[in-house]
Amino acid sequence: MLNCSFGRPVAYARLNGSEEYLGLIGDVYFYPDRGGCIVSVRMNGLPSGSTECGKCRFFAFHIHEGGACTGEGFQDAGMHYDPGSCSHPNHAGDLPPLLGCNGRAFMAVLTERFTPWDVIGKTVIVHEGVDDFTSQPAGNAGKRIACGVISPM
Repeated sequence: MLNCSFGRPVAYARLNGSEEYLGLIGDVYFYPDRGGCIVSVRMNGLPSGSTECGKCRFFAFHIHEGGACTGEGFQDAGMHYDPGSCSHPNHAGDLPPLLGCNGRAFMAVLTERFTPWDVIGKTVIVHEGVDDFTSQPAGNAGKRIACGVISPM
């Protein structure tokens, strides 16, 4: 049986799309859990997939080290959050991809790579493509299409 302390979140980020994706919005909540963190994300306005295999597609989802969603392509969000100087995909900020279906996505993930307090002041980024979990330094995930600064609740 899963024994999580899924109480109140202690940190939050409101995601907004880039100039190219103005209708993209989302909410990310950070809950403390036994020295780690439960990250919950809900997105609307994601680009839809359009293949013979359906309208769902994956989007890379990361915590970045910077504290601002400014600059061209959210460049001020910096690189992946990586206090341990690890190789990708072992950065603390490397998270599973979002599965967007018909423009919407929801995911909750447990990580012990950081606590909510560790990431306050950092940023959350959604990329246009999927993380390949191989390429250095950041997974070849494409453009940054949404960004939000993580703030205390």
